[in-house]
Amino acid sequence: MSDGERQRAIESLREHAERIFRAGVAAADPARAVGTALGDDRDLARRLEGASRARVVAIGKAACRMASAAGERLDAVGVSWEGIAVVNRENRVDVDGFRVLSSGHPLPDADGVAAAAEVAGFVGGADDVDIDIVLISGGGSAILPAPAEGLGLADKLAATDLLLACGATIQEVNTVRKHLSYLKGGGLARASSAARVETLILSDVIGDDPSTIASGPTVGDPTTFGDARRILRRRGILDRVPDAVRARVEAGCRGEIDETPEPSDAVFDRVSHRVVGSNGRSLDASADEARRLGYGVEIVSRELVGEAREVAADLVRALEGSRRGARTALLAGGETTVTLRGDGRGGRNQEMALAFALGSRRITDARDWVFLSAGTDGIDGPTDAAGAIVDEGAVARGAALGLDAAAHLSRNDAYTYLEASGDLLITGATGTNVADLQVLLVG
Repeated sequence: MSDGERQRAIESLREHAERIFRAGVAAADPARAVGTALGDDRDLARRLEGASRARVVAIGKAACRMASAAGERLDAVGVSWEGIAVVNRENRVDVDGFRVLSSGHPLPDADGVAAAAEVAGFVGGADDVDIDIVLISGGGSAILPAPAEGLGLADKLAATDLLLACGATIQEVNTVRKHLSYLKGGGLARASSAARVETLILSDVIGDDPSTIASGPTVGDPTTFGDARRILRRRGILDRVPDAVRARVEAGCRGEIDETPEPSDAVFDRVSHRVVGSNGRSLDASADEARRLGYGVEIVSRELVGEAREVAADLVRALEGSRRGARTALLAGGETTVTLRGDGRGGRNQEMALAFALGSRRITDARDWVFLSAGTDGIDGPTDAAGAIVDEGAVARGAALGLDAAAHLSRNDAYTYLEASGDLLITGATGTNVADLQVLLVG
């Protein structure tokens, strides 16, 4: 194969990888998920029989699109309703019938704190509401920060930053955040004055545990202050979190502060939950698209977790072990973590892609390959990239510009390197969020 032919083959693989990724994103379309979950007009009217007044609360990166779909469905069956939606700024659009508020993500901000107060007042208002329909999507924890009494936003931010920097899992982060908040961990359900609460969830959490997604604002919390303290201690940051955070956690452990409501609490007798979209469903859609493009498909993992660099090494080994002479798509879905060691710029998907490119140098056979890792929300860390697509030339392209891939990786500066090498994947905010997808195509 000539150099030109090989380059065209790699470009084809890159195009296919992006198509496969976008098929997964499309499968998590928030409006379609909500419309399907609420059912047709007859079904929805039957479920809402006797309900004359409803409230709709939408929280997360997909809030606006989920809210729009719910409003259209309620209008169709003639139920009186009002709504509020809180979304990250990148995904904010006006929605008929909704008060739309925006706040920061991934870093919570004062606008989010103000929005949380408005949501609490909204759901705790009139007591003649028949049903609250709560629409939850990824990013809700950061988008709707509600510091508990005695805490400020800066206290919560500092604790969260420490957890993320030491590689804590999303479950660990949310366990701590629930005990520093008044709406998370079932707090929104407890605040609601409606006769019943129906929650529709677009899951960005592997395993689709409703108590973890957006820190479970309408779900009983099985964790305790003791669990939060054990996580902080195990991660070595109990003595480093702000004094107010440590004081609250210790007071909770002594029983001086009420625990978050547990799943058996009577408040949840009037609450129901349904997961209407997830990473697993998107992964299946990506697999279907790969088959349509002529690839044999192997799903490497449906629960891809762990340190991004270590996961990249595992995927390099999967590439080495893949069958020769066959067009193969090795797919995975999940959410990895990054332990910060430097002050560079990037995100977990960019870090994984650069680590994969470096690790692949030991592969000596002549097969073409392309590796994509990206967030379905279109945002990877505090950058404008969804992730990256790398091929066997990524390291050489950077080296030709005087860049050292290993040095950039060591200081968590994948973005700078991948921008220069032309390997960033920039999609813009997608309006949904079901964690990350990985696509490894072998020619």
